[in-house]
Amino acid sequence: MGSITISDLPNEVIQQILLYLPPLSIASFQQVSRRFNTLVEPLLWKHKCQTIYKYWSPQRHIREKYLANVNSNDWQSIFAQRHNVDRITTATLDSILESQTGRIDKFQRIVDCGYDAKDCLLRHMKCDDDAEDVLARRYYADAVLGCLHRTMAIKEWADLADRADVSLERALAAFDMFVLHDREGDFDEISASLDDIAQKVSVEYPDFAERSPRQKAITLALYLRSHNLTGLQDQLKYHDLQNNFIGIALYDNEHPSLPLTSTAIYCCIAKRLGLNARPCGFPFHVYTIVNPPHGFDLDGSWLPVGAKPARAMYMDPFRSVDETLPTDLIAQLRQIGATSTSHTHVMGPAPTPEMVLRSSRNILTSVQDAHRNAMVARNGGNDRESQNNLFPDLESAFYGALWACLLLGISPGGDGPVVAMVQRRNFLPHIVEQFETHFPTDASLIERYIVPLFQNFGEYAQLRDAVRVMRAGDSMPKQVKTRNNNHSKDVRYSVGQVFQHKRYSYVAVITGWDVECSAGPHWEAQMRVHELPRGRNQSFYHVLVEDKGVRYVAEENIEIITPELPPHDLIALAGRHFKRWDKEARRFVSNIRDEYPDD
Repeated sequence: MGSITISDLPNEVIQQILLYLPPLSIASFQQVSRRFNTLVEPLLWKHKCQTIYKYWSPQRHIREKYLANVNSNDWQSIFAQRHNVDRITTATLDSILESQTGRIDKFQRIVDCGYDAKDCLLRHMKCDDDAEDVLARRYYADAVLGCLHRTMAIKEWADLADRADVSLERALAAFDMFVLHDREGDFDEISASLDDIAQKVSVEYPDFAERSPRQKAITLALYLRSHNLTGLQDQLKYHDLQNNFIGIALYDNEHPSLPLTSTAIYCCIAKRLGLNARPCGFPFHVYTIVNPPHGFDLDGSWLPVGAKPARAMYMDPFRSVDETLPTDLIAQLRQIGATSTSHTHVMGPAPTPEMVLRSSRNILTSVQDAHRNAMVARNGGNDRESQNNLFPDLESAFYGALWACLLLGISPGGDGPVVAMVQRRNFLPHIVEQFETHFPTDASLIERYIVPLFQNFGEYAQLRDAVRVMRAGDSMPKQVKTRNNNHSKDVRYSVGQVFQHKRYSYVAVITGWDVECSAGPHWEAQMRVHELPRGRNQSFYHVLVEDKGVRYVAEENIEIITPELPPHDLIALAGRHFKRWDKEARRFVSNIRDEYPDD
């Protein structure tokens, strides 16, 4: 019996084999013969799209394509386009790792690929632990993905500021996008989670649609409460940062949420169930206002022709499953001195921009609280209490809140563009500092959305200069510092070494050095460099600290340590400058040799 080749196999067997081949092998297989080409059906390429790629740019309308007849779309072409995005993303990411020059434009090149780039970035974030550049690859893949997420979030708020119809769930989910990283909880996943909850309510209460508006409102509150989807289990953690995010509230096992988030979840699910529920702009606490359909009252009865619209009811999903009486709310308003003329406004439905601004203020409060707690912990001797351990990321959450405040401008109670500009000016220095310190690759976002807000104002030129300086610094090759000359022979330590500060005890890694202090006379005076035994005429080192800070440290204050593994917080940050941790040498391997070629 002669040997059997693949050509001898039945078509059905070959098609089953093709399911297990990688896409490039399938494409090569198609080129062998006409028969083999016809065996690769559109359904196979659709299957590859569904199994290999999870995230798609909205412009592709992939959900509609999946639901359509398989022959309605050229699935091989769709797959080829996605594969090309992967190729561009990987090549650009490799270029980011190879050189410190031009990273702003390289980030933007990937961001311009849209959400199609996310699957590829996630694969790089999960590269093997033994990859030669594991730390750098994970760090910059995450950084690019963060820039992509922020771009999507900021567009939602910009559209909202332009009075576009942005849903409450997407407007609030934009905050999650700033802190998402590789977790679940993007726009579509939050919508899908809310869809799923609404479906479960319908299953648990088959007669839900036939119930009166009042019964629906109470039933929904009961369901959410009984499934721990609203409220907060530990009131001592009220100001914890994670309680401000709708995505975290839906996906975290404990589902923590502040009143605003609980109300938002309630309202979004109510809308899916045909119940007209909206947040109420009440001071200090967000309630839900429920209105019956036109022509009905809350108990489902017809209203007489010409009768006044039925009264609304109020719910407090954060605290209770019971109806909140309007008289109780009015009593609270009187206690805080609110005028009777303001009652109609604050007891009415709150617009989405107001909810976003309230959420941003809650986040800013949580950030301040986190900073205060960290300071108390350090003063108490727990100098390993790191803000890196906060969930979600502190700087990203703060940055997102600042963006919301700037884009949506005026807070409730303001009276016009003059007040809005004053408020924006208060936030501007903080967002510029965040941009320059933590998010320099957001230059395009600053140019597109923030700079125009200050046109015809003094800050306009300053903002343009700040972005120009950032771009110029990014585009210029780094000054090369070699060790093969007499000038640098006395520099004792090298890039990648880990040390403990002799005076302040923090652990850090060296990311650069100067032969002598080059910080300028003002900094030298402020830091009292002249009081050091060796003064300014010693090597000074740029260092990255485990708390995300960067410092400039005199050589005499450095005590090199050689741990088997550096602190976890330092590893998480090290990818900005280093390829990996060398276990044998017990130091980081430099990824900035275009600047320090001999280290």
